[in-house]
Amino acid sequence: MHNAKYMSADEAVKLIKSGDHVYIQGSASIPEVLVDAMTRRGHELRDVTLYQIFAVARRVAPYCKPEFRDSFLVEAFFISNAVREWINAGYGNANPRFLSQVPGLFRDGTCPVDVAMINCSLPDKDGFVSYGVSADVAVSAVETAKVVIAQINPSMPFSYGDPVIHISKIDACVEVTDPLVEVPTVEPTAKDIAIGNYIAERIPDGATIQIGVGGIPNAVARALMGHKHLGLHTEALTDGVLPLLQSGVIDNSFKKVLPGKSVAALALGSRGLYDFMDYNEDILFKDVAWTNDPFRIAQNPRVMSINSCIEIDLTGQICADSIGERQYSGVGGQQDFVYGSSRSEGGLSFIAMLSTTGKGQTKIKPVLTPGAGVVTTRFQANYIVTEHGIVDLKGKNLAERARLLISIADPAHREELEEAACRRFGYSFLRTAPSLITNE
Repeated sequence: MHNAKYMSADEAVKLIKSGDHVYIQGSASIPEVLVDAMTRRGHELRDVTLYQIFAVARRVAPYCKPEFRDSFLVEAFFISNAVREWINAGYGNANPRFLSQVPGLFRDGTCPVDVAMINCSLPDKDGFVSYGVSADVAVSAVETAKVVIAQINPSMPFSYGDPVIHISKIDACVEVTDPLVEVPTVEPTAKDIAIGNYIAERIPDGATIQIGVGGIPNAVARALMGHKHLGLHTEALTDGVLPLLQSGVIDNSFKKVLPGKSVAALALGSRGLYDFMDYNEDILFKDVAWTNDPFRIAQNPRVMSINSCIEIDLTGQICADSIGERQYSGVGGQQDFVYGSSRSEGGLSFIAMLSTTGKGQTKIKPVLTPGAGVVTTRFQANYIVTEHGIVDLKGKNLAERARLLISIADPAHREELEEAACRRFGYSFLRTAPSLITNE
């Protein structure tokens, strides 16, 4: 069958040797059968570096156990739920890097790849398989790996673009029936809907959107249903945009980069989304170094970048990857799209968040929590949105930024934030004009 090399998972992972650097595919497609087989070899392997990228896992990674701490060394460019506690316990490493830069690390040998373990579709009539929902850094990992091991899985959709390989180029194929992880559609709350409406009101027809995962992005997508001729050039394809694609609101007719095509680097969603992608020539999946290149993003007109964050300080510094010193996720593509949208003709960027945590603590803070990482700098902050309003920090000085951000904070925290702003900025804060505030 097209010179495919089929074998069992236990036979396939014998290709992994002590000291190897192993890439494990992410997104919704962790090759769990291969991961389990590799873990079973844990007691005979030493110093195997595991590259873990953006992923949504159905469980904690089986290699994240004390008995394997010298067998498998986790190196994560984006912290997923599979390895989060392991890394924060000090057993693995977080490697801070824009997701778009990781392919370059593989390609120039800074981070060598000896083995790539991926999850693929069934072969088409010509023997090509697709690693479907995860082009992102998988494309570069497969390109540079000395050995490629693949699950051949009917659950994986066949997507067009970069994540396609002929089955004869795979060193070991393992037949599995392993459902992809599904990310439940989060029903927007009333607060999410308010945020979504604030953003959608500022997005013109014909814009190209980049949108993330969760209740707020879903609310934005819902609020865009009355728009026309939108384009999609994004990092993650999600269920939130599926109605926009199915209804023709997204038709990509005004895009300059691959007009007529929706472009993404990965997909996270329901089985319905994965089925919609399957052999859909209107959707192209590309290497994340390509999709997230700010200069390529900027070639499209009216790019609307919509992202979220964990907290923001009164000067506009945006933390999106850690809770204090505790590493939660990673940089991803936020900064790439914020910068790309700023260079796009008519482009805007939006950072959206609820004004408080689940425990009622303000997410707008006098200063970031000690240890918090800055993902988007205050020099790049544009629109900031909470359920209490939307403000534009572009061109505003520090005292004006503080006044604007306080206006969209939870009312219960505004007084303490004003006191902190007075201490920090003095008279320059006190004299900021009330007319600056337009959202109250």
